[in-house]
Amino acid sequence: MTKKNIIQRVSLTAAIAISASCAFAQDIHFTQFNATPLILNPAFTGGFDGPIRASAIYRDQWRSALGSASYRTFAVSVDAPIVRDLTGDDYLAGGVQLYNDVAGDGNLSNFSGLLSVAYHKFLGLDGNKDLSVGLQGGYTSKTIDLSKLYFGSQFQSGTFTGPISSSFDGSPVRYFTVNAGIGYSHRFSDRFGLSLGVAGNNLNQPKESLSKEKNSDVGLGRRLSGQIGAIWYTGERFSVRPAVLYQAQSSTTEIIAGSEFHYIVAGDPEIKALATGLFLGGWYRNNDAAMVSAGIEHRGLRVGVAYDYNTSKYNTATNGKGGFEICLRFIGLNPINAARNLVYPCSRF
Repeated sequence: MTKKNIIQRVSLTAAIAISASCAFAQDIHFTQFNATPLILNPAFTGGFDGPIRASAIYRDQWRSALGSASYRTFAVSVDAPIVRDLTGDDYLAGGVQLYNDVAGDGNLSNFSGLLSVAYHKFLGLDGNKDLSVGLQGGYTSKTIDLSKLYFGSQFQSGTFTGPISSSFDGSPVRYFTVNAGIGYSHRFSDRFGLSLGVAGNNLNQPKESLSKEKNSDVGLGRRLSGQIGAIWYTGERFSVRPAVLYQAQSSTTEIIAGSEFHYIVAGDPEIKALATGLFLGGWYRNNDAAMVSAGIEHRGLRVGVAYDYNTSKYNTATNGKGGFEICLRFIGLNPINAARNLVYPCSRF
């Protein structure tokens, strides 16, 4: 490793450590947030046209500056309608979301498992309006490898003493959290659909702290979010898919805005569920990064990649190199609607 790289890595690590009071107890985020609908809003559970949906996403952030200590996040989810025709076309859906985040030299690991249910109520005689409410419960376990870290208390008069302050013993932190949300989608025509949602996460504000000192527990801040997305077919093969995600947690806010541009390259455009399409997207996260996404969709399978160009105050240390993501999502085909020119906007999330 060159002297320049060492200086960059130390600078970024120091900057993150200094801002830890702001960054601590924050939830994870993804550029391709449409791959993690259950993390965004439990009301999106089962919000798609098909028998099952499964997704997986991997994110690697700041590897250029931190090397093997980069921030690495992996998430998988499965959700599906579980009880249909409750009242008319209304249905109850269930889902499972798992994710694990590993960060820094100390391998700070955050594993979370979420179970969610959502009730979908169709409004109006045409069945083109869907109102959903969702509830979610989760379990989290956080661990850290103290053997890979050094603390000021280990140095006395310039001499390394070894023992770590008794306030840290490396034991895991475990807690439960409660999330809730509401969503609404409207298919105005075969060419245009809109969906939106509002959610609250960590409503019980569970305590979490790796320090065992009295009164050191930090309550995980409530995360409030709002989402809006649309699908607009301007022609038989071309569609524009704008979306905005807003999140606020503790003193931190995040806004992601942008759009995907989707083009059907093969197959009958009247049978969109079976067609093959390519997409390219441009996004911006406020005070953090400019992002690009691209990929392919074929018979319910979506493969996407994304890259972040860092525009934040860490830009000097990272040389603009932010995060890389790759995601897979599969939505099973609905045998009834597979042959219809159907726009179901909730699948955007």
